[in-house]
Amino acid sequence: MMKNWLLTKIRYEKTMENRMVKKVTEFYLIDALSPTEAEARIIEKSKPFISGEFTISDISRANYFDLFDKNNGDKYYDCKVGSITIDQKTAKKKKTFTHILVLANNIDEAKKNLDEGMKGTLADYIVDTIRKTKHEMYILLTRTRI
Repeated sequence: MMKNWLLTKIRYEKTMENRMVKKVTEFYLIDALSPTEAEARIIEKSKPFISGEFTISDISRANYFDLFDKNNGDKYYDCKVGSITIDQKTAKKKKTFTHILVLANNIDEAKKNLDEGMKGTLADYIVDTIRKTKHEMYILLTRTRI
């Protein structure tokens, strides 16, 4: 089943280890059917950990085709992967790119985990880029029907 990824940003005041209060923004990548479902799930998930006010500052579509997180790691890497297809109308070769999110500790490990996750899918694929995501993200996979 194809995932419908939504990147949700929640902003709130967090008490740090040194007891200072700091306004933070956390990013959640949520498999949800709609922005409304994503918002409801992030509120439900956050309530036990946040005292005081918070805002959902953004919900936007994240164009990830898949998520490979079976291996250990502490960062997510955005891997731009291409495949070559032949256009049926023009008979010309065409490169098609997609993004896959991979959990790893470094770029070399991300490439290894990507290769492992791609086994049995595309025979030939091209790794265009691998880069660390801009923000630390938490992943919410399980869909709940509202």
